[in-house]
Amino acid sequence: MSKDGMSSPQKSLLSDLRSLFKAPVLVANVLPVFTGYWLALYFTNESFTDHLPLFFLTMIGSTLVMAGALILNNWYDVDIDTVMDRTKNRPTVTGNISLKVVLALGIALSIIGFILMLFTTIEATIYALIGWVTYVFLYTMWSKRRFTLNTIIGSISGAVSPLIGWAAITSSMHIIPIVLFLILFIFQMPHTFAIAIRKYDEYKAAKVAMLPVVHGFAMTKRQITVYVACLLPLPFYLASLGTLFMVIATLLNTGWLVISIQGFFTKDIQKWARVMFLYSVNYIAILYILMIIVTLPIFD
Repeated sequence: MSKDGMSSPQKSLLSDLRSLFKAPVLVANVLPVFTGYWLALYFTNESFTDHLPLFFLTMIGSTLVMAGALILNNWYDVDIDTVMDRTKNRPTVTGNISLKVVLALGIALSIIGFILMLFTTIEATIYALIGWVTYVFLYTMWSKRRFTLNTIIGSISGAVSPLIGWAAITSSMHIIPIVLFLILFIFQMPHTFAIAIRKYDEYKAAKVAMLPVVHGFAMTKRQITVYVACLLPLPFYLASLGTLFMVIATLLNTGWLVISIQGFFTKDIQKWARVMFLYSVNYIAILYILMIIVTLPIFD
């Protein structure tokens, strides 16, 4: 028994489950669902407490769908995960959890998640299905190993998350959820490219068709800068969230663009890629949390 009262096997199981569920990725996808849901309530003048059952169905259902997709990704990618240092400790690689169990768990969580989503709205369920199919089939099983477009395809699955939350309340044919989708979609390109630069050797060894592996660092830097620049006008389409939001979002976008341009002059590309990655993670978290904060009743 360890000093904190938790046995080593228990720690190992928790660590394996965290890795299997890709916990940081899962949390990063759940936040935009909540933001979309919260903003839909705000713009329709609905009360949060009046929709508590719907809230729990939406959040739990979408989380299970996403968890199922992430687990199935682990199940399918076990061969390349064995080659890459960043993934070699996943339970699918170590054998701590059998592939049959992983497959069954991924399918079961997905099914349960979709059943719960059906108790929300059909539109929200369709967005969840689009995200699941795109990530599991179009990204994981089809494009990831073949085409550099895998990043664009994979970004669709992540970008639908705020649409799920919004559509649980009302139709997503509204400028706000569309812009939320675009922010997440565009953000994922420079974010993923920064990871691909940092893990260039691993992706190359695993023969994963990431942009820097196929077309080199110069092309990747150019694409990063273009995508970050595409984020610049988006906060102005969210003017209804207030001046404070637009100013902070614009400052964040400008800061990211400056760092992106620095990539053309850096001698230490690994250090630059790490800064890009850390900035991107904080960027999206701050932006989506800020959307919630500026729409709290105290700001009305």
